[in-house]
Amino acid sequence: MSTPAEAPPPAAGPAPWIDVETQRRVEWRDGDVVISVPAKSGTTWMMNIVHQLRTGGDPSFRDVYEEVPWLELVERPGQTPDERLARWRSLPTTRRRGFKTHAAPPVVPYVAPGSGSPDVRYVVVLRNPEEAIVSLKPFIEQHTQAFFDLWQFPRDVLMRPSFAAFYDEIAEPMGFADMLFGFVAAWWPLRHAPNVRIVHFADLKRDHERSIRAIADFLGFAPTPAQWPVILECCSFAWMKQHEQKFELAHALDVPVLERGAMVRKGTIGAAHEDGMTEAIAARLRSRGEAIASDPRVLAWYYEGGPLPSA
Repeated sequence: MSTPAEAPPPAAGPAPWIDVETQRRVEWRDGDVVISVPAKSGTTWMMNIVHQLRTGGDPSFRDVYEEVPWLELVERPGQTPDERLARWRSLPTTRRRGFKTHAAPPVVPYVAPGSGSPDVRYVVVLRNPEEAIVSLKPFIEQHTQAFFDLWQFPRDVLMRPSFAAFYDEIAEPMGFADMLFGFVAAWWPLRHAPNVRIVHFADLKRDHERSIRAIADFLGFAPTPAQWPVILECCSFAWMKQHEQKFELAHALDVPVLERGAMVRKGTIGAAHEDGMTEAIAARLRSRGEAIASDPRVLAWYYEGGPLPSA
């Protein structure tokens, strides 16, 4: 398997509203939780899980992006990195901070546990790459025209009539496959680190409660018996779909970012073909994965989930 140094960069800045560099300057605190997930692989779900665990269940929050900031997001043209860094520093010390990132090491700094280092925990979620990449097309299409106008970015640049055209002309040239497999290559050497927990999206779906309880144990949260039913309900797909406005960056920018239903869409596993995945594209995607993460056991886990292979 490729080492992180050999793998393609696991994140890039393809658009003016994305800044991958500022997260290198975060002043980490004891208790910080970094949710490191490639795009369309369960990021929003894990943001909500972390928020629900740290609060003991919070059905009344307004916007998950107010509760768990996104490190790469530039909120308006002209916003400086220092403005965002100052806001993150000002977050209350009475509650552990959570941050979302679509980056993996070394783009997001990994703070190794040890004397003198802050206790930062990393929750990494990975999803079958076929499912992740087919989810990207409808997600981009559900961004509002007002969002593109804010950034003076031509919407048509990212739109294609079919998934095949989108893969050939957008996803592949942008290196989306490299980013997905680069995540595995970047985090895999750290999989046994005591402050890293790698979770598969499919396992979150298959055993919702057990997975969330394991994440709570890893992060050191200990909800009471009375809090657990609220936490599990608020972390369910049905509850998130019913309250989807809480997960759509409705208040992060000065304009609406997404149309209703864009973020909490289907959450299915094993159904990439429904969104246009073909055998030919799947073979090309797999071939790219084999070039980046060559160990077949690692690739099998990435596609299927289950217990992490020991190698």
